[in-house]
Amino acid sequence: MVKKEEIEHLYTQLHLKDLELKSLLEVTQAINANMPEEALYKIYHFTLISNLDIKKLALYVFDEQWECKVNYGTKKNFKKEPLAPHILEINEYTTLEHDKVYSEFNIVIPIKHKSIKLAYVLANTATKKAPEELSFLQTFTNVIIVAIENKKLARKELARLALRKELEIAREVQAMLFPKSLPNNQAISVKASYYPHDSIGGDYYDYIPLCNDECIVCIADVSGKGIPAALLMANFQASLRTLVRHNTDPVSIVHELNQTIMNVANGERFITFFIALINTRKKTIQYINAGHNPPVLFNDGHTSILEKGTTVLGAFNKLPFVNTETIQYTPDAMLLLYTDGITELVNEDGAEYGIDNLKNFCSTLKGLSDQELHAAILKEINTYKGKNPYTDDVTYVSCILK
Repeated sequence: MVKKEEIEHLYTQLHLKDLELKSLLEVTQAINANMPEEALYKIYHFTLISNLDIKKLALYVFDEQWECKVNYGTKKNFKKEPLAPHILEINEYTTLEHDKVYSEFNIVIPIKHKSIKLAYVLANTATKKAPEELSFLQTFTNVIIVAIENKKLARKELARLALRKELEIAREVQAMLFPKSLPNNQAISVKASYYPHDSIGGDYYDYIPLCNDECIVCIADVSGKGIPAALLMANFQASLRTLVRHNTDPVSIVHELNQTIMNVANGERFITFFIALINTRKKTIQYINAGHNPPVLFNDGHTSILEKGTTVLGAFNKLPFVNTETIQYTPDAMLLLYTDGITELVNEDGAEYGIDNLKNFCSTLKGLSDQELHAAILKEINTYKGKNPYTDDVTYVSCILK
């Protein structure tokens, strides 16, 4: 004959299993309803209080760092306490005895997905239950934590897809900044090479034909990289092309561009800029260097650098000074514009390529076609850097003046 005590025990066990199933059903419905993480933690909290004999609990979850997400029944506020290092060494269910930090708890259960630890449950039960008796606590916690981890992964994936779309748009914007065609005629030959270090670089160059045998050749580099740099450079290019329709004076252009950048970037970003107004009939180059790497000019058998001008654009409301220089060039002169991706290139010994190396190298390029010249520069910098990677965008523009 079955004893009354045994029947009562079986009834209690059956009731407990019923509560556990209802709890799992409730949390599964909440997960399927895509409830936020805070709501899932609240369900976890109230389920343990209502259905399990858990007097005190602290649930630590790894979210960039270990944080206590659920805490109840304790004198100490564990939400303000970091997880002690000795707990991180625990790999299986463990009883806690004489632990100074966690004296309010008598068990700790690590929650793992495969070999990765996702959470730790520190609890105080009415009695020291065996691991099998606490299997529901472990299972229930695992369901909650894995659901929250999946939410995090889904958010990261959505953010990654959104970023990829933004990068695609920014690449399209950047591609539209560069001129669709460059001249190669009896007066001038212009060729450009651009090798972005990241998918979205901060370099920009342009060729703008004007009337009366004049043209503008320029190069720029915006501080920073990525989408903000690409958008600022798009604004810069649009402003430049609008300005030159009405005014081709480099001094006026530089002042106007500086004000535009200040208005758009509020002094948080700046642009280095070099602009050259070339007159192929008079054979003159009027230029301003606004804090950019000085272009190299090979003219009449001599190599020089063009560094007169002003400071970077976008750093001051009003440029403190603007200097300009006009140079008379001879046939077959060569002007090379570039960004700091070349001169700051480092070789395997840690030495920068520098302006002197570039200046000396340019003096050997006389007589080369624009295509040969660009191939020679690329070979030169690749040889110099050796096995070292590129650390920045590499852009260079050559003007062979005939």
